[in-house]
Amino acid sequence: MTLNIEKEYDLELGLDYEETARLVIDQVLEEEGCPYEAEVNLLLTSDEEIHRINLEYREIDRPTDVLSFPQVEYDAPADFSWAEEHEMDCFHPDTGELQLGDIIISLDKVSEQAEKYNHGRKREYAFLIAHSMLHLLGYDHMTEEDAKDMEARQSAVLEHLGITR
Repeated sequence: MTLNIEKEYDLELGLDYEETARLVIDQVLEEEGCPYEAEVNLLLTSDEEIHRINLEYREIDRPTDVLSFPQVEYDAPADFSWAEEHEMDCFHPDTGELQLGDIIISLDKVSEQAEKYNHGRKREYAFLIAHSMLHLLGYDHMTEEDAKDMEARQSAVLEHLGITR
């Protein structure tokens, strides 16, 4: 798995951003049965920058905790049967890895929400990566049923990794 991390904001949360991201991404890919090596881009930024991106791409005028920009569209969540038919569109030409997309996380929100929900910063960071990875695999939370499904999948990933509240 290739993880491209760009940390453009100098807020230290006392955790290994890359190690935690790799653990969570690998666990999500394993639990969702991804049959390919994958590539994910991760941008760690501030509330100010994620606010700007949220306004530009979603027309929502406020900061958020995480944004997900999937590279591909799925017929059904985590259904990889389409991939080989669209090889030119979704696999990196040099590495052959499935390009899943981009995750953008506000480190300000990681710190703020960890305190708000009374758990560690590592847990909040891991949760946001798991949540975003599920979006990159085609899941959403537009209905109550879909939201419950995503919550269960996120919880399973964190429990398997021992990253709990």
